[in-house]
Amino acid sequence: APLHDVCLPDSLRAIARAGAGVNNIPLARCAEKGIVVFNTPGANANAVAELVTAALVLSVRGIVSGIGWVRSLEAGASLAQQVEKGKSAFQGTEVRGKKLGVIGLGAIGYRVANDAVGLGMEVMGYDPMITPQFAWQLSRSVQHTPTLDPMLEQADFITIHVPLNDKTRGMISADVIARMKEGAVLLNFARAELVDEDAVGQALQAGRLRCYASDFPNEKNIHFPNAILTPHLGASTVESEDNCAEMAVRQLMDYLDNGNIENSVNYPAASLGQLQPYQTRVVVLHRNVPGVISQVTTLFGENHFNIEHMVSSSREGYACALFDVSDKPQRDFIMQLINADEILKVRVIQSNGNGANG
Repeated sequence: APLHDVCLPDSLRAIARAGAGVNNIPLARCAEKGIVVFNTPGANANAVAELVTAALVLSVRGIVSGIGWVRSLEAGASLAQQVEKGKSAFQGTEVRGKKLGVIGLGAIGYRVANDAVGLGMEVMGYDPMITPQFAWQLSRSVQHTPTLDPMLEQADFITIHVPLNDKTRGMISADVIARMKEGAVLLNFARAELVDEDAVGQALQAGRLRCYASDFPNEKNIHFPNAILTPHLGASTVESEDNCAEMAVRQLMDYLDNGNIENSVNYPAASLGQLQPYQTRVVVLHRNVPGVISQVTTLFGENHFNIEHMVSSSREGYACALFDVSDKPQRDFIMQLINADEILKVRVIQSNGNGANG
């Protein structure tokens, strides 16, 4: 349920979304209250990649329409003859030896690329922002292109796997579709808004696109010819839901027990590792403005606390600092921190030897 109209108590420390989308969470309001919001990117990556691989085959084999036709037949002695006589209407092509272009080589994109290599396809990948994590896992058979043009000109299939933001919204435009190889298949299992569907509809009608496969049906595309539309099934597997839940719990526990932040959507990543026995960690969430860290470290020094380890990171308007100290700070000192300028939340976590508390 949406949290935009819910009163968020001061005692709330974190919110975890078992999935990627966080549009139902008031991120800015949470950040101002020092509430860290987590999501679980990549937890459903394998489920989406498998669906894309299935869509590749469905888009060129007449399987969907063939199943519908068989269901329309009446059972009887002549059924086998009807099937043999009518099957030629659903003749398709194979994917082996064809070229696939993958736009975005992140958690889902690299899996799609690798799976396509396993199917015997020639694979081209485009991702100027590819991270070392996924670059290492990408098959060496995938040809990396520095621009979109070679992919658009050569690929028999184009699949898009990028996040939706102001730069990517509508990136598969009429111009991009016009530059694609005639008769290509376009697959969109990332976000509906990445594609100009008016241009897709026109290209399908004109025969420039062979098929459009999408996980986001709407009032417009359900009328497209040669479209395969699934009801947002990308993450709908038992394994995916379990992975998302487990990842959300791990991230919450790491934050509550150690103060570490991973995969937050409103605060930066920050980690000092696992809290050691009998160690104290102070977590300071604050607005990202000059002078805050020096103000905090000065308070530590004035109160005779030795900072053994610290890490500080920022993200847009907000920041997080973690401090490991030898002694547990008293309430008076914590109140000084809380009342300092631009500080949003302060937490003290102490390990008693059996685990963290606080």
